[in-house]
Amino acid sequence: MSKNQEAFSREKTYSEPVYLQVEGEIAFICFNRPDKRNALSYEIWLRIPQLIEECENDANVKVIIFKGTGSAAFSAGADISEFKTLRYTAEGAEKYNKATMIAEKSIMNASKPTIAMIQGFCVGGGCEIAVACDFRFSDEQGKFGITPAKLGLVYNTPGTKNVVDLVGPAKAKDILYTGRLLDAGEANRIGLIDRIYPAEAIKEETVRYAELICRNAQLSVRGSKKIINEVLAGAIEDSPETAELVIESFLSEDYREGVRSFLEKRKPDFKYS
Repeated sequence: MSKNQEAFSREKTYSEPVYLQVEGEIAFICFNRPDKRNALSYEIWLRIPQLIEECENDANVKVIIFKGTGSAAFSAGADISEFKTLRYTAEGAEKYNKATMIAEKSIMNASKPTIAMIQGFCVGGGCEIAVACDFRFSDEQGKFGITPAKLGLVYNTPGTKNVVDLVGPAKAKDILYTGRLLDAGEANRIGLIDRIYPAEAIKEETVRYAELICRNAQLSVRGSKKIINEVLAGAIEDSPETAELVIESFLSEDYREGVRSFLEKRKPDFKYS
């Protein structure tokens, strides 16, 4: 077991509804309302971009993992108490929706790779956050759903596009029109999630995958993420910015180290962060 895996197995105790825990090169953003299945409050949505920014500003952090506290839920969705308060008026609903879109975009546009590590329920806003991440790993008990049809709501375009990009329009319509829950097996078959692990192994396996990314050239990883995001936004050719990224990679110390290590038949020691 690596040091990151050992640290992750010894979770600290926090009182905040969402908190950041950094262990070496991996950051964990943790939803921390286990008594409410990690329901997402307005406060949590506001806090997510701030925590992402902290990760972006930490040169040591290479991968960000989202998770729920406990094993019952990644997040079972919105805090229902806010439906009769903040979200009960048009003004309040607009304010709430703006916060969710800013949070989702902060995850999608983070330069560093993001992984949703899902245990149990991943529903509504929880599923929105998961699909905004680069990867979704679930335990065998994972339950997935996006339920606006059961609440009389319409989800925003960016969040809906993320679902369509993952599963295609027909499957996205199935998920959104019915509001039904999918088990981990079905979610994996249609492309909503990427991997399924036994409950007792998901923490270790998720960290192991993150460490695999950490060992690679971060200039390449982050450049690839940026270009993939541009492709998803409709790009079919290099923009001036992405063209510059490609040329800069050939001038980088990481490229020189990658070539040297290949010729010397050893593992590369990349320094970029």
